[in-house]
Amino acid sequence: MLRRNFLALTSAATIASASIAFAGAHQKDIVDTAIGAGSFATLVAAVQAAGLVDTLKGEGPFTVFAPTDEAFAALPEGTVQTLLLPENKDKLISILTYHVVSGKVMSGDLSNNMMATTVQGGQIHIMTTGGVTVNGANVVTADIETSNGVIHVIDAVILPK
Repeated sequence: MLRRNFLALTSAATIASASIAFAGAHQKDIVDTAIGAGSFATLVAAVQAAGLVDTLKGEGPFTVFAPTDEAFAALPEGTVQTLLLPENKDKLISILTYHVVSGKVMSGDLSNNMMATTVQGGQIHIMTTGGVTVNGANVVTADIETSNGVIHVIDAVILPK
């Protein structure tokens, strides 16, 4: 009996701790969530170089299709370094804002063959058949809620036309 009560209390405490930690994650904005994840160092560096930190820490809501460090590494050699140069700031801003949609768009809001207008002004093509893709990039993790929007992790950098 004592053992059963102890297990029940331990389980309840573990569930409560996990719930508190999960709820705390929603208190971080998009930038702080990306920094905390540890797999978006290149994206964060690019956002800083483009001067978009304050925007993505703003009220929003925003939906960010966030390429991982591996996605940036898959670009041709030297691409990221070139984009981070001050003289390429406008191009970098265009690429980064092409990954952002105004509003909070959760995965349940997506539909097959959907088009969405990005903050950059271009259109992205979303497919939901056989997994979710954005302009051909796979969504590998969806619905990471933040205090000012949502992040969907993608496995490639998408480029505006």
